Amino acid sequence: MRILLIASAFNSLTQRVHTELRALGHTVGVELALGDEPVRSGVARFQPDLIVAPMLTRAIPEDIWSGHTVLIVHPGPKGDRGPSSLDWAIHEGAEEWGVTVLQAVAEMDAGPIWASVPFTVQPCGKSELYRNEVAGAAVQAVLLAVERFEGGWFVPEPLDYERWDVQGRLRPYHAQEFRRIDWAADDTATVLRKLRSADSQPGVLDELYGAEYFLHGGYPEDQLRGVAGSVVATRDGAVCRATVDGAVWIPQLRARRTPGGPVTFKLPAVQVLGELLAGVPEVPVSASAAVGRATWSEIRYREEGSVGYLEFAFPSGAMSTEQCRRLLAAYLEAVARPTSVLVLGPARDFFSNGIHLNVIEAATDPAAESWANINAMDDLVEAILNTTEKITVAALAGNAAAGGLMLAIAADEVWCRDAAVLNPHYRLMGLHGSEYWTYTLPRRVGAEQARRLTTAALPVGAGEALALGLVDRTGSGAAADFRSWTTHEAAALADSPELTARLLEKKRRRADDEAAKPLAAYRAEELEQMWRNFSDPQEPYHALRRNFVHKVCPTATPEHLLG
Repeated sequence: MRILLIASAFNSLTQRVHTELRALGHTVGVELALGDEPVRSGVARFQPDLIVAPMLTRAIPEDIWSGHTVLIVHPGPKGDRGPSSLDWAIHEGAEEWGVTVLQAVAEMDAGPIWASVPFTVQPCGKSELYRNEVAGAAVQAVLLAVERFEGGWFVPEPLDYERWDVQGRLRPYHAQEFRRIDWAADDTATVLRKLRSADSQPGVLDELYGAEYFLHGGYPEDQLRGVAGSVVATRDGAVCRATVDGAVWIPQLRARRTPGGPVTFKLPAVQVLGELLAGVPEVPVSASAAVGRATWSEIRYREEGSVGYLEFAFPSGAMSTEQCRRLLAAYLEAVARPTSVLVLGPARDFFSNGIHLNVIEAATDPAAESWANINAMDDLVEAILNTTEKITVAALAGNAAAGGLMLAIAADEVWCRDAAVLNPHYRLMGLHGSEYWTYTLPRRVGAEQARRLTTAALPVGAGEALALGLVDRTGSGAAADFRSWTTHEAAALADSPELTARLLEKKRRRADDEAAKPLAAYRAEELEQMWRNFSDPQEPYHALRRNFVHKVCPTATPEHLLG
């Protein structure tokens, strides 16, 4: 079928639906919901058999849904209605939730139901939940609804609040009045629910040092204590605030915009507060000491037998200069350990999305910070490529893009959860790219496929990535299932009788490749292009970065999405 996706943004869920429908042989196009007329034009141009809206913040025009079947993905169980479904689920501590695919009608979220799939709510932030459990249930529900539509036999179920399985209800917008933290009364569990229900957007509006900020992200702390509401410690850019019965870590802040003032955006909390934190102690935790603790740490390291696991999780998958340097230091420590296999990647969610555009945008000299950031990324990738005494495995439990994906393919093997979406390109940010991709990507997929992947600027699903050779193995199930599978397979790899021979072959191949063309030559060529991207004010990178950070909507759907 010809299926048109109408979405407010080509976000992670829209990309996932896009890759899944393409994998089933459907012709898929995307039209961004930038206004009624652009949507009408997109529908007329594409001539869809079916319209699916994976993520929508505005109503579909009546002439569209009355003339076509339009399926809306709503992140709530049957009967749930309103714009803040996940916010309320997390805020109220729901243990089970769901995703419902319903047909667009005049009344929002009230149309006939085509499919509904439940999921278990994990103790994490809204955005992480959305990219994992919500996305998994949404894809399952969309594929079921598409199958039912294509079969022509299914009659969608009218919304009926008298039915036993219709448990949801209409809820209001989750405004700041519901999110406000009472530091003198709210216990840690309540504070975490409020923070997590708003971690990506809009954040929790609060006061610190006499000014207003939006708080983004929330993680528990098991040891530090203090006066409720006070900042008691910092760590790697985050601040720790005491509660009445414990403390929480808040990695990012966004200053409240003043009338007529500049647009503000999320940044590491310590960077935002600056000198206001004078006297607040930095309380570090090593990667190994963080394992087993209920505390915030972007990097953790553990060992099981002959396998080391270097886990990292950076907010939104972005890696600043300092984060890259910290990860490199932890990597070098892990390499020095007496293990034979080293697994890289977080337990769930993003692997990496490359350089940190928000930190770059906030820098006094964005070009200089861009240059420092890309070199720090290159240093990390170079260390992985030059590791010859162990087998390295990149385990992608979640999405990866741009330099973050090139970081992954520097490893000897790439294992990918079948729910992950990969974006092996830099084009949409106007960059040539570095991270040694001109060496690693053609080596994996061939020169022609490397050219196509980096210019098409379309997401790649795990199945397609496996067929191309972009990844080596895929694992199914939820993030926890993938982690268990990775642990089992990594142990088998470490115990393999072929391991010694494989390490010898790895050393030989690296030496041969270095003799043919040194890694330094690839890096120099890539960075020559990147320096041009960074240093020339007329390069598109600067406007594209600014638009990304400030969330400026495009004026039209990009041509590469039109199908």
